[in-house]
Amino acid sequence: MRFLAAFLSGGLFGIGLMISGMTDTRKVIGWLDIFGDWDPTLAFVMGGAIIPMAIAWQIAARRATPALGGTFPAPPEPRLGRNLVVGSVLFGAGWGLAGLCPGPAIASIVWGGVGGAVFLVTMILGMVAAPSIKQSLAGAQTT
Repeated sequence: MRFLAAFLSGGLFGIGLMISGMTDTRKVIGWLDIFGDWDPTLAFVMGGAIIPMAIAWQIAARRATPALGGTFPAPPEPRLGRNLVVGSVLFGAGWGLAGLCPGPAIASIVWGGVGGAVFLVTMILGMVAAPSIKQSLAGAQTT
């Protein structure tokens, strides 16, 4: 049941990304270009995501266990650490340069965009390389 719910949720999310224009790199870069030809329409996409998520968090806070079983994940570390800052900068740089972030990159595979496929492959390579890079950086700091 959990896999079916995940599949349906992911499909709905992907369809929403495509309808909203989040898979259109020109629209995303237009949103990020606040000092140029700024396109504010993605603010409605964010509002459309924030409102139901805020409701879902309120419902989840009242539950002891998730509706489909398992356990809720531990709350994230509230401190602002190096990993969060470096990860955020890399995420933002990739988003600004490519006009895609991970969700829209996966959704863009459906329409066959070469740029989205290249971004997705390099994103996966980065995810595979990240643990060893993180370990190397941690080792370099202790020496």
